[in-house]
Amino acid sequence: MKKIEMVWRELLYWSIEKGERVFVQKDLAAKFNFSTSTIFQALKPTRAMGAARVTGRNFTLEDPEKLLYYWASVRNLANDTIFEGRVDLPLLEIEGMMPALSIFAGYSTARFILKEAPADYDKVFVYAKSKEDLASRFDFVEGKPNLYILKSDPFISSYGGKTTLAQTFVDIWNLNDWYAKEFTQALKDRIDDLLH
Repeated sequence: MKKIEMVWRELLYWSIEKGERVFVQKDLAAKFNFSTSTIFQALKPTRAMGAARVTGRNFTLEDPEKLLYYWASVRNLANDTIFEGRVDLPLLEIEGMMPALSIFAGYSTARFILKEAPADYDKVFVYAKSKEDLASRFDFVEGKPNLYILKSDPFISSYGGKTTLAQTFVDIWNLNDWYAKEFTQALKDRIDDLLH
């Protein structure tokens, strides 16, 4: 994941899940140990589309929904995929075999956020530091992949054992499964409830 995406995730996490929309650029730079120019680059498209208003040292994310859809449109999940394979086990069992340090993503996280899946799903996505962290736990067989390991970034674990609501939406938005639309719609409804 690009550094500017990590900034967007942070802004959307605080805006959607915590109700905080005012940020200080210098504080964000310090939190991630990024340069202030990286924060400026992350804010550039949000300012251009009217999603953020910058005033001096502070800025306000006035339209988190615009940033959410912008991130979804530029996200490239394939770039973060470091392993895919097929495990001949039920999905809930695959999820249950994940080590404590893995970060659930995609449909698994959506099911957790929504309390139940809006449709049946047949793939498990997790973020991990390396494929070795997870692949050794499973016996892989021939066939269509149902376990995807995505490269984690240094800050993803700070949000808990699952991706944020916004990242879950963005990641699923980039999947081409027939049921992805049902998940993104249900997640968007949840986001709308929190923003209004």
